[in-house]
Amino acid sequence: MLFDPSVPIQGAEAEADIGMIAYARSFSIADRTAKFGFVLPYVNLFASGFLEGQYRERKVSGLADPSLLFSISMSGAPALTLDEFRRYKQDMITGFTLKVTAPLGQYDSERLINLGTNRWTIKPELGISKVLGNWIVEGAAAIGFYTDNNEFFGGQSLKQDPIYSVQGHLIYNFKQGIWMAIDATYYTGGVTTVGGIKKDNKLDNWRTGLTLAFPLTKLHSLKLAANTGVSTRSGTDFDAYLIAWQYRWGAGL
Repeated sequence: MLFDPSVPIQGAEAEADIGMIAYARSFSIADRTAKFGFVLPYVNLFASGFLEGQYRERKVSGLADPSLLFSISMSGAPALTLDEFRRYKQDMITGFTLKVTAPLGQYDSERLINLGTNRWTIKPELGISKVLGNWIVEGAAAIGFYTDNNEFFGGQSLKQDPIYSVQGHLIYNFKQGIWMAIDATYYTGGVTTVGGIKKDNKLDNWRTGLTLAFPLTKLHSLKLAANTGVSTRSGTDFDAYLIAWQYRWGAGL
């Protein structure tokens, strides 16, 4: 969803209800654990604000940009059968993830607020995970690269510098497959250039959140999450809440 701080909207507010269909498949590459997945979001959005002193609002529903993900472990997580996985004890894992977001969501160049972004996003990420008793400590660093949107509002071109991010997770494993995580993310960069004019909208933002997941049955589980902005220099100051139902199958489960 495009609500970039470069757009000339004052007092902007938005409320979005997002439903997602996601699929992930684990497999083996050179005896390493790998995973492929995709996410397809559907959004109901209501946004409002002042454009050149006049109050404007928009209500729109439709598909947002879908994403494809590929990840592979570089150390500490060999590909295992289900029986081997039951006996596996994690120590330290390092891995690589590549996320590609395609410009296939609903987009109207005559609107400032859209569900799609009309540009490709490529985001490589490196991560590490370490078990300490019942705790798991995780960290990751990523860079998001963006192609130009040559059909931006007003017939202009939108360019954006890469966004650099780091995140950390402190996870506690309870009994019976229940776990909880405290999350923190920092990201910076992302200065935009519209119609050849560079904007003063560099990101320098902190967000934090909480996640709780628990099994419902052997194959079904529920995940609840919430996150909020802690410190925001430009844009992206919002609260988000997530309810996810997960179903697992295959490999003799």
